Amino acid sequence: MIEYSYNVVVVGSGPAGLAAATAAKEAGAAGVLIVERDVSSGGILQQCIHSGFGLKIFGKELTGPEYAEIAYKKASEAGVEWMIHTTALEIREHLLVCANSRGLIYIRFDALVLAMGCRERTRGNLTIPGSRPSGIFTAGTAQKLMNIKGYSVGREIVILGSGDIGMIMARRLTLEGARVKAVVEYLPYLAGLVRNKVQCLDDYGIPLRLSHTIVDMNGCDRITSVTIAPVDACRAPIPEKSEEILCDTLLLSVGLIPENELSKTAEISLSGATKGVEVNQYMQTSRPSIFACGNVVHVNDLVDNVSLEGAKAGKSAALYAMGMLPTGREVPVHSGNGILYSCPQRLVVRETEDVALFFRPAAPGNDVRFSAVSAGRELAYHKVACSNPGTIEQLTVRKDRVGDLKEFLMVLAVQREAEK
Repeated sequence: MIEYSYNVVVVGSGPAGLAAATAAKEAGAAGVLIVERDVSSGGILQQCIHSGFGLKIFGKELTGPEYAEIAYKKASEAGVEWMIHTTALEIREHLLVCANSRGLIYIRFDALVLAMGCRERTRGNLTIPGSRPSGIFTAGTAQKLMNIKGYSVGREIVILGSGDIGMIMARRLTLEGARVKAVVEYLPYLAGLVRNKVQCLDDYGIPLRLSHTIVDMNGCDRITSVTIAPVDACRAPIPEKSEEILCDTLLLSVGLIPENELSKTAEISLSGATKGVEVNQYMQTSRPSIFACGNVVHVNDLVDNVSLEGAKAGKSAALYAMGMLPTGREVPVHSGNGILYSCPQRLVVRETEDVALFFRPAAPGNDVRFSAVSAGRELAYHKVACSNPGTIEQLTVRKDRVGDLKEFLMVLAVQREAEK
């Protein structure tokens, strides 16, 4: 049996994990270890060769590998240790059970940070009828095959779902000479960022078919076409209006799921809305010694925000390990009218610091006022000219208003027309 002991252990070395480990060392943790199942750090950033990362944190536009390299160097210079090609299997009381080529490894920790990221939904999650030919990929798999392995995935492409990875891959495939015939989205609005629609679809003349879905996949050895149909107000397909699109490749960009199989072994509370770990503003879970950050908590739309969450979790974990993390009365945060989910799900009431709330609108809106309300009193608000579920919004409750928190805090959205 192989045993180790560290003040802070971080599971995962994507942008969240790297930021968490660096922040833990900078906050004073003596021993910080990253456990990574891959052979290198960086997570999904390794295959994201397009630019657009780092504007918020570094003030310049970087590609994914460039961003990952900077984050890796910062962690290395801070004195973080690594254990790569190692899979975390189970969380016990202050003990992480792992496995690698050397066998089972037991790592004792004072504080643990979960930064496992998320995974893509697959065809099996969608129950789309049809045959099972080759040529069907998740968008992330196609991205890895093209950007890391150097393979072409197809020439005539249809993409199901308007998530960010799908739109980015539509542009990438077009630049490589493929023809993207349609991006099909069953919702009546965009699922990803508007800027990605403009830069990846509009600029290249790629059609976006809103309120449509795929009802059949055709082909024997290789996919030859898909049948799409519009959906009604209840999002049920209308078969009599279906049409066939010839293609040799189908990419699925139909959402991401936080990777929480490890979290479940620790019986940590999960959110029904985000499918991720529930946390307070210190990124602390229902298990006091365990913290979580990044896409394992909720799927973010910007990697910079993932890193900021990671840094917060790492600092909090270090403070907990040293017995210095603030405590106090906790109140739950609920998602009210017009809000899909909010994060954190709990707040520690402390009047010494501002509290940031992150949330997704449930539907697109214009002239929207987002409010944080407790016991009938508005503690904070934020107005936007245009909101979309693909973009995370933020509210900040100032420290002089935190003391007004009562039994719970509710985040809600009100459109200007409804206020009149």
